[in-house]
Amino acid sequence: MTEPAAPVDHRSTDVVVLGGGVAGLVAALECARLGLGVVVLEQSDRPGGCVGRIEVDGLALDAGAESFATRNDSVSRLVERLGLADAVESPNPAGAWLVWGDRAGRRAARLPRTGVLGIPANPLGEDVRAIIGWGGAWRAWRDRITPILKIGRAERLGPLVRQRMGDAVLDRLVTPISAGVYSTDPDDLDVDVVAPGLNEAMTRAGSLSGGVGQLVEARRAGSAVLGLRGGMHTLVDALAAELARFGAEIRTGVRATELERRPARDADAHAARPSWRAIGETAGADGDATDDEGARASVVVDARFAIVATPAHVSRELLAGIAPEGALAEEWPDAASVELVTLVLDAPELDAAPRGTGVLVAAGTPGVTAKALTHSTAKWPWLASAAGGRHVVRLSYGRAGAASPLDALGDDAVAELALRDASALLGVELGAAQLRGHGRSAWRDALSQAAVGQRDRVRALESALEEEDGLALAGSWVAGTGLASVVPHAIEAAERIRRRSLRIAEDA
Repeated sequence: MTEPAAPVDHRSTDVVVLGGGVAGLVAALECARLGLGVVVLEQSDRPGGCVGRIEVDGLALDAGAESFATRNDSVSRLVERLGLADAVESPNPAGAWLVWGDRAGRRAARLPRTGVLGIPANPLGEDVRAIIGWGGAWRAWRDRITPILKIGRAERLGPLVRQRMGDAVLDRLVTPISAGVYSTDPDDLDVDVVAPGLNEAMTRAGSLSGGVGQLVEARRAGSAVLGLRGGMHTLVDALAAELARFGAEIRTGVRATELERRPARDADAHAARPSWRAIGETAGADGDATDDEGARASVVVDARFAIVATPAHVSRELLAGIAPEGALAEEWPDAASVELVTLVLDAPELDAAPRGTGVLVAAGTPGVTAKALTHSTAKWPWLASAAGGRHVVRLSYGRAGAASPLDALGDDAVAELALRDASALLGVELGAAQLRGHGRSAWRDALSQAAVGQRDRVRALESALEEEDGLALAGSWVAGTGLASVVPHAIEAAERIRRRSLRIAEDA
């Protein structure tokens, strides 16, 4: 490693955390609670990552995640510890719609409520037939009389649904949800990751729809997702405040560029201790690494422990000189480019929430570029109150295996496209005169751990790094999609650091 010629800032601490998204902040807080000194390096100008904030027309809105899954209580416990329990709110139960179509035109219908990832528990249900027709429904019903032993244990979601229930269920019901939740084609999704227990339930029930029915029955009572009054970005504010209370430091505007394992000598025991050096570059107004005088500016942090919580491509670069040869295999899946566009509208015609809380879009739907829309003021009562009669809608762009359709567009062109898409998806004509404000936020490295083989690749990498004392990984690329996956994994990363710090203390 080349030593920086003139670092702007050089300090030592107990733990350096690379990446200030929720994973990095949670792991940092767990370490700080133990009395360890913590420095967090975050590339953007504010922490939070995909749980960010955007201000549009005077409203503080979520730029990324707007809710958390309740499949485990990890996020709820964190929210309670941060003093936000009274801010937890359930979404409007009205549900979402699906829009699909071909050259003959577009159609819309409510999404079936009894299913898993769009796979229906009752293929002949009226809500299912409204989308796939009688022909598609009868083809899906054949699953009930086809012996499950013909497929054995399923690995990929797409082939499983296609074989058991046919193309209509896959294309109209499953693929829109896969694209919206995982930004991944269902042919590439691991059944055991996206639908834990489904293989076993299929075996017990003797059919895919029967297995789905068992999972639906076993769901926890109450809402599958919850949010926070004021937005999920308030979670980041609370994490940052708590870190400050424990004396941890968050350095924003610092891009982590290098991580090196360095020997540190214990002055008393005269024994080598593992330690880490992280080097980051401060970002100028144009995004380049510069100091105030235009020269490259470096931030150097020496620490006993390191937690890598940056996005996938950054993490792999940082680990390239640390992980054993072959641990960072080249066959990792391509990341998706996802962008959200937020519109604030004066549109009284949306007061009736014509498409419920949002819309998913089947691929190939004519005249629509977005893959999903959330009618945020229809979904969250607190936001409807805060908006004072205005409407907030968010449109999502970017599908797996393709560049974002917004990459070459300026902000005004993006707003124009989003208005057209919102009109088509909500069934209401919306014009530029009704647009009060708009904003956009992008993630160019949306790597899903739900892709087939990715969980095994991550486990192999984590296993290969076990010999690197004082190093842990965190973030969605290793933990999985959503806060319910990211938070407990980040806590476990901090626990690994805690165990190592105790061993060092005992040996001293």
